[in-house]
Amino acid sequence: MTVDLSPVQEYYKDKTIFITGASGFMGKVLLEKLLYSCHSLKEVIIICRPKRGKAPETRLEEMFKLPIFQRIKDERPEMLKRVTIYQGDVTFDQLGLSGESLKHVTENTNIVFHMAATLKLEGNLRDAIDMNLLGTRRALNVAKEMKQLEAFIHLSTAFCNCDQEVMYEKVYEFPHKPEDLMRLAEWMDVKTLDAITPDLLKPHPNTYTYSKRLAELLVRDHYESMPVIIARPSIVTPAVAEPLPGWVDNMNGPTGVLIGAGKGVIRSMICNGELKSEVIPVDIAINGLILLPYHNSLAEKRPLQIPVYNLTVDDAKKRTWKWIMDVGRDLGIKYPFEVGLWYPDGNMTSSKFYHTICTILFMWLPAYLIDFLLLVFGQRRFMIRVQTKIAVGLEVLQFFTTRSWDFKSTHFEQIYKELGSTDRRIFKINTDDVDDYEYMKVSILGGRQYVMKEPLTSLPKSRIQLRFMYVLDRICKTMIISGLLYWVSQKLRVVDLFRSAFPTST
Repeated sequence: MTVDLSPVQEYYKDKTIFITGASGFMGKVLLEKLLYSCHSLKEVIIICRPKRGKAPETRLEEMFKLPIFQRIKDERPEMLKRVTIYQGDVTFDQLGLSGESLKHVTENTNIVFHMAATLKLEGNLRDAIDMNLLGTRRALNVAKEMKQLEAFIHLSTAFCNCDQEVMYEKVYEFPHKPEDLMRLAEWMDVKTLDAITPDLLKPHPNTYTYSKRLAELLVRDHYESMPVIIARPSIVTPAVAEPLPGWVDNMNGPTGVLIGAGKGVIRSMICNGELKSEVIPVDIAINGLILLPYHNSLAEKRPLQIPVYNLTVDDAKKRTWKWIMDVGRDLGIKYPFEVGLWYPDGNMTSSKFYHTICTILFMWLPAYLIDFLLLVFGQRRFMIRVQTKIAVGLEVLQFFTTRSWDFKSTHFEQIYKELGSTDRRIFKINTDDVDDYEYMKVSILGGRQYVMKEPLTSLPKSRIQLRFMYVLDRICKTMIISGLLYWVSQKLRVVDLFRSAFPTST
């Protein structure tokens, strides 16, 4: 039976795709979307390292059991056979490939999606350089040997040029050279490197954006000899629709905040609520990635500068952080998580003093109290460790939630303008028709189902628990406030002052 293909699907017909980082959040969604919507492709090759004693083949089998691959199993099960997996790792030369596997990759690959990276914003510089910078160089070195290479898409981040007031779709210069940093990481010991890291990073807030910026320079320097493209998504959030509404598999960024707040663990965070959020649903970002090589193939002549795309949503669709947090709080109460540690009643503030008071009273004190009770009852303590991790994560995140960002996405917007109606539907990158409240709802439920593994059938029980936690929260707050007022009154001798001011007659 002949299947009518859209222009984008026709472009991917008989193509072989090579993906690094296919086991990550965006990597899984990319793999699924390619198999489902670009069903005339020839092959998708992914690399994966053994993990927890599981071979790459076993990890792939487990990946295919995830709910996001169910529609492929139902509608196009034959596509799963077009995935080839090799043991590989971007921290090894030649990506850990050798012999027949390396030969197969270099002789057949048409398009590379380089997505492997460490996303730990608070990670050390050595690891960030090894994964994000050296890993990119290793991927480029393998791509140089590819005889049929048409496009090498490097996944960066929209925040890698945080010293710019306006971020255009171009590569910005930086005083540090990628080669110098790679050499530095090779001979300098970790302790010394950690000591000089704060000075190296300026003006970057963390090793992630710093290493990603250097990686862009490295990719840019290969543009003369290779068909390289840079893609910069903003903060990636749960899926709007594909492969499942609300799909997410990690607690990074806003998802972690919504889950932490919904569980009653996060009670306060520093954030300028009036600023607009810079987020993009994962399926919108992935559709954008898939369209990049197709869009560049239409150019009549090769651009003088490397193609760069800021993958962001339209300004009119950007909600404020306050709106997100307010709606997230309301939805967290309507669709509560199981067994929260406390009633979800946190807040955001731009005052560090107020945030510190709230953190001490409503996050650290309960954490110490819970760990003390666990110690008394002979159970394993965990709250202080969890609270420390949350504190580090919130401190890193506040850099992005207390600053105004201005991304220009002219190139990305041009893709949509040039797409036909069929491809606009299949590879959706415009969010004008997305209901923001409904999207927040599916994001909360997605975090509940896919990250916390809490089925929707537990909602009635969770609502009962939430009512109990509400009463307990109000009782405890009343006791704390009463205790503080009593302590202050004793210190200031308020009762004696009142009696002296209004003496009683005998």
